[in-house]
Amino acid sequence: MRWQVVAAYLVPLKDARRSNEEVLVMRTRVLSILAVMLLAVLAGCATAPSRTRNICAIFDQRDGWFNNWQRAAERTERKYGVPVPILMATIYTESGFRPRARPPRRYLLGFIPWKRPTTAYGYSQALDGTWDKYKRETGNWTASRTNFADAIDFVGWYHYQTHLQTGIALNNSYDLYLAYYSGPKGYLQGSWRGNSTALAGARRFNGMTRLYAQQLPNCS
Repeated sequence: MRWQVVAAYLVPLKDARRSNEEVLVMRTRVLSILAVMLLAVLAGCATAPSRTRNICAIFDQRDGWFNNWQRAAERTERKYGVPVPILMATIYTESGFRPRARPPRRYLLGFIPWKRPTTAYGYSQALDGTWDKYKRETGNWTASRTNFADAIDFVGWYHYQTHLQTGIALNNSYDLYLAYYSGPKGYLQGSWRGNSTALAGARRFNGMTRLYAQQLPNCS
């Protein structure tokens, strides 16, 4: 409907009988409408969707022309072979779909803000060095950790690299999470064994993957 409003203003521009002043006013109105629409899109991208435990609800809330999460997830699945539920469960577990998520700061003496424990940032919580490696190896030099399409492509790339290095199947959500948490090398060394945080995270991740997989066939 919003595009119809824009079109309604564009049509008169072709009318040669319009005065220059009228044309200028109409163009200004069109630009104003487009600016408002762009701001609305950007505002929606800056916050996490609601109902993040329902993959269909997530896709419904992010189905814009410029920012379609379902298309981005399906494109990544085709590119790397990682199922959409695992891709989405990774971002759910890592950031809760918050584009600017960071680990909480540490505090000195309990009240003085200090450094963060890692450089993890964005939807995928990719570290600075890992993100730089992703950009080098994929050639996606303009990728941003706060852009969902870039972030989910990173997740697919990372899981695929893990698969190549460790032999973990691309549909093995439990072990893929352990490798995402520990890194492929840490996974092979078994650094996750006895780590209650890693093991509990893998169980939650596996459960979320299964939930998304059950819901996905019902998405439009």
